[in-house]
Amino acid sequence: MALGGKILTWYNNQWLEGNTPIIGAADHAAWLGSTVFDGARQFEGVRPDMMLNCQRIIYSAEAFGMTPPVSAENIYNICEEGCAMFKATAVLYIRPMMWSNQGSPGIIDIMPESTGFSVCIEELPMPEVGSFALTTSPFRRPRQDMALTSAKAGSLYANNGRIMADARARGFNNALSLDIDNYVAETASTNVFTVKDGEVFTPIPNGTFLNGLNRQRIIKLLKADGIKVHELPMIIKDFKDADEIFCTGNIAKVMPV
Repeated sequence: MALGGKILTWYNNQWLEGNTPIIGAADHAAWLGSTVFDGARQFEGVRPDMMLNCQRIIYSAEAFGMTPPVSAENIYNICEEGCAMFKATAVLYIRPMMWSNQGSPGIIDIMPESTGFSVCIEELPMPEVGSFALTTSPFRRPRQDMALTSAKAGSLYANNGRIMADARARGFNNALSLDIDNYVAETASTNVFTVKDGEVFTPIPNGTFLNGLNRQRIIKLLKADGIKVHELPMIIKDFKDADEIFCTGNIAKVMPV
């Protein structure tokens, strides 16, 4: 994201400093959006679930039709090597990425074997906990038969971006987005939970949003502490009636509303 901190990029089997160019002007990804990515975090000297992030980008690439040029284990080792080039106390965002360089004779679909690969590691502070207000978005989340919702694909974020932009334009930080059946999916950028009478509730994955790795981790931790967690279809009223709301995602991990 090039927000001003130190950036290291693994590309063409070497580490490069700064916001390194990795995609050409005529590459398929540059004009038709054939990209997938994942994001892990380093904070307080730990990198939770980073192997799962590395495994998920492989799945995302394959779901897109790409042939990954590296394995999850390769990606993990590259990420570990890159993180060791920062201070142990550095707060990092670790982002493996894949994209298509070439299209098929049909132009808009990809050549699977033309997949590019890079890892970008940048210093990115954890967001401060404070005022975090949610609204409801007028924009819906697509089903699996409408978009590639099973992958962490960059092309999905055009819709997420307008959800966020609309919320911010109205004075909010983020927004709950609905699926076409009027059930809450997630926010523009995070999975979302409510608390009511000491129990936790969260939308059940239905193909319109990713079952996030942090979401899964938080559910396991809550259950380990003896807290009941319900995954079920949820509507806006469930959030209006909640005692608490919190969000989970890679950038902030857990953020209270």
